[in-house]
Amino acid sequence: MDKKSVIIVGGGMTGLSAAYHLQKKVESAKLPIEITLVEGSSRLGGRIHTIKRDGFTIEKGPDSLLARKPAAMDLVKELGILDQTRRNSTGQSFMLIKNRLHKMPQGAYMGVPKEIGPLLRSKSFTLSGKIRGLMDLLIPKQKGKEDESLGHFMRRRFGDQIVDNQIDPLLSGIHSGDIDRMSLQAIYPIFREMEQGYGSVMKGLRKTMPKGSKGKKAKPSQGQFFSFTNGLQTLIDTLEAKLHSVEIIRKNKVNHIEQKEENYHLLLDSGEVLAADFVLVAVPHTQVPGMLSKHQPLQKLFDIPATSTANVVLAFDEKQIKRDLDGTGFLVTRNSNYRITACTWTHRKWEGTAPEGKALLRCYVGKPDDQEIVGESDETLVDIVLKDLNKVMKIKGKPIFSEITRFIDARPQYHVGHLELVEHVRDYVNKHLPNLELIGSSYDGTGLPDCIEHGQKGADLALKAMTKDK
Repeated sequence: MDKKSVIIVGGGMTGLSAAYHLQKKVESAKLPIEITLVEGSSRLGGRIHTIKRDGFTIEKGPDSLLARKPAAMDLVKELGILDQTRRNSTGQSFMLIKNRLHKMPQGAYMGVPKEIGPLLRSKSFTLSGKIRGLMDLLIPKQKGKEDESLGHFMRRRFGDQIVDNQIDPLLSGIHSGDIDRMSLQAIYPIFREMEQGYGSVMKGLRKTMPKGSKGKKAKPSQGQFFSFTNGLQTLIDTLEAKLHSVEIIRKNKVNHIEQKEENYHLLLDSGEVLAADFVLVAVPHTQVPGMLSKHQPLQKLFDIPATSTANVVLAFDEKQIKRDLDGTGFLVTRNSNYRITACTWTHRKWEGTAPEGKALLRCYVGKPDDQEIVGESDETLVDIVLKDLNKVMKIKGKPIFSEITRFIDARPQYHVGHLELVEHVRDYVNKHLPNLELIGSSYDGTGLPDCIEHGQKGADLALKAMTKDK
């Protein structure tokens, strides 16, 4: 086998996963394949970025990984850093509905009701809202296979009140999007499968999800999310240290990818040209049409919307918080007059993130209909967040410090028809750009465990292509 080269464009979670997985396979089979990773910024990890400040551990981007998705935990075990992990605290969380905090109801999965008892006891809904929610047990399943929005599906099954006061804040918050535009098939096909298989989402959840102990409140023995003692950056730093056979190029963006007769040429910011037999493009979809500008059909990628968000982290002395709330945070419903979408009491959710006697709060802004807030100055953002927090918590004085991180057009939105759009683009790539793959959160799943899987699958595709003639 002649020497081959694979270039990975983008050093976020997907790109790092691809590089690590490919290196492992290449070394195991002793293949003559060179791997290069090109990252436009000075650091790897994409949105994952942990900093230390005055004894606080601060996540500027994502703060955890979902434990039930095996890709993340399997990678952690393989890297030998399982002993550095920690689970989130499982204290009470809240829903802010029309300026009142309500305890997050038990007996739900991703905000979707599972148990009848907790739904009936909830103070978040009127009696008519509860009765409408229970209609899920009786409403017949919908015929046909057409995609619909997640919001339309849930409203059809449970009614507006349960969607607006419980399901929407959680699912829209997770994806920084609008539940009434999100594609059911692209994001949560499991709910449609439950409707079709059991005739009811609630019945499907009870049949397929773990049950709590009878007569007791269902409390998980440990949190559903995990991070690391020194923050999520531990995963990135460990992965980077393991890439001993990968050439890493930083602070050098790929401006253009040119298809040649036998390979690809990649033009970098520096003017350098790299040759590759296989290219894995692991950057946001909005950057792809510019890199492959001669391929007009890829302009279709601009039809995948992307929202902007900002994280506002505030540090306080605990005594500054005059109305202390015993919990880990709250989500904000659309019908509340707030600009923040959620607030995490980080010092309670993640033990050890704040010094003794200090509090660390993390608030989120950037609703789909309030995108302009992300562009406000740091001072204005802090003022907006404090104004909202004081309606709930009564905070005295200014924070000790603040850390603000903006993600501009960084959250891809899977609207109705997303799967068909991605299939159309990939069909074009397969026919006209052999040995090039588009991978990452823009296409097949936005969570960090998803990105790990995207990288692994991309590496396998590259390996298969590079060894098909061997």
